[in-house]
Amino acid sequence: MSADRTGIPAGVVDAVIAVGVATTLLVTAGYGRGYADVGPLGIALLSVSGLALVFRRRAPIPVLIATGLSAVAYQGMGVDVPAVAYLFAVYAAVRAGHRTTTIVASLIVLASLPLAAFVSGSPDTSEAFAQARDALEIAWLIAAGAAGEALRQAEQRADEAERTREETARRRADEERLHIARELHDSLTHQISIIKVQAEVAVHVANKRGEPVSDALLAIQTASREATRELRSTLEVLRDDDTTPPRGLDHIPELIEQARAMGFATALTIEGDRSRLSATMDRAVYRIVQESLTNIARHSAAETASVRIDCGPDAVAVCVDDDGVAAVGSPPVPGTGLIGMRERVTALGGRLLAEPRAGGGFTVKAELPVREAA
Repeated sequence: MSADRTGIPAGVVDAVIAVGVATTLLVTAGYGRGYADVGPLGIALLSVSGLALVFRRRAPIPVLIATGLSAVAYQGMGVDVPAVAYLFAVYAAVRAGHRTTTIVASLIVLASLPLAAFVSGSPDTSEAFAQARDALEIAWLIAAGAAGEALRQAEQRADEAERTREETARRRADEERLHIARELHDSLTHQISIIKVQAEVAVHVANKRGEPVSDALLAIQTASREATRELRSTLEVLRDDDTTPPRGLDHIPELIEQARAMGFATALTIEGDRSRLSATMDRAVYRIVQESLTNIARHSAAETASVRIDCGPDAVAVCVDDDGVAAVGSPPVPGTGLIGMRERVTALGGRLLAEPRAGGGFTVKAELPVREAA
């Protein structure tokens, strides 16, 4: 149940207004003519006219019609009570954006009320068309419609302002992310590349001369290569914004082919209805599979791997297994790839499990709650 701006549930507010209007109509009618003269049908019409306002947000046009017909009906019975409920219905209908329908309905009601009073044969019917009350009813109708239109436009402006703030924040975040990517590429990538090239040249020269290569130099060579790969992956993530072509489940077969080219046989299984996945969810699944296969190629002597994706009605499950060397019971070293994968899954409200399997090898399991695509 949605809440009003005061924090009170909208349904509670509507119920209080409906009961209050119905009570006001009944008290006014009883005070003016007495309930014996109003009769059971008049009491029922007055009650329906007020209580119908409970549905004014969910069904503004039906409530507008019901309150208008009720007002004309009890006026035709000689119950001279202002159409208060209809004013509330006019306000709700205009606020919901039904301006033309409200104007047409109001003109019909305004023309019907004097006719209903004339048909009722009440003592005041000879002056029904000249009473100042008619002008007052028109003024109240205009005021109710104007109030509804003013609030509708205010809500539209507030929603537009909120969207503008969100778009501005998202644009600034994208700009900052790309700025970081450029800085990393222009400075850190260059320095690491120099270290990598110098280490490889030193190793090459030592091998060419037949000299022993120190363990420290080999460690620098390996670390620089790993740092280059990690930095490249980081830059890809930072530049992965809305301006780049989206990658999703349709592109996962390309990852499988790349994995096979790297030397380990990989099987792919995708089941379920993928049309329910949002673009963000689709991209997240792709990144999880991509990072998992990359880790297998870097850190595991695996010969086979399997990728299984189940797109269920409530969640999408991703499971990547391999038969590489992994020590059971020892936690995986949290590299930047695994940390980024966990952060991505957590941000989408999901869960990630990455650990060695009891039967050997390593497994990555992610479960993401499904949020349907807009």
